[in-house]
Amino acid sequence: MTWQTQKKIGKRLRLFWGVSYGSIYPTLSALSEDGMISANDVSTNKQAKIAYTTTDKGRPHLWEWLEVSVGKNEVRYETLLKLFFGGEIGPEGSLRQIEAFEEKTRAELELLRPISERLDTRRGDREIAHLYYYLTSRFGVELYEGYLRWCAEAKKLLKESMEEA
Repeated sequence: MTWQTQKKIGKRLRLFWGVSYGSIYPTLSALSEDGMISANDVSTNKQAKIAYTTTDKGRPHLWEWLEVSVGKNEVRYETLLKLFFGGEIGPEGSLRQIEAFEEKTRAELELLRPISERLDTRRGDREIAHLYYYLTSRFGVELYEGYLRWCAEAKKLLKESMEEA
């Protein structure tokens, strides 16, 4: 498996895994020093790029990690935490929080949906890894569409509560 530059990793993973650029360089450096990955300069005159490839030494460690069951998948949304305490600021403030969340979710979905559609149309033409990229992108699309449905319902209920007051 080859990944090109931390920026590309960040773009690919950020929709389902919080990537900290401060952790990417040290992690890649440590993996490279341990011989788990190799770094190859694949720069063009337009852009500097480094491709990271799992080495023969690193592959068994990757496989071992992939086989371990996930202990927990965390969901941490500050929007929901603020909504939980929404009684302190009332429906107007909570509505603003939900609208901001909705706007961000729509923007993320606009980025993800075309990627997923492109992956879907090329599914039969790619290596097996392509299927996994597609499945991951579909999860994101379904999740974000669910978030938008929730936003619509939450906004409706908050507006109704404002009318009743």
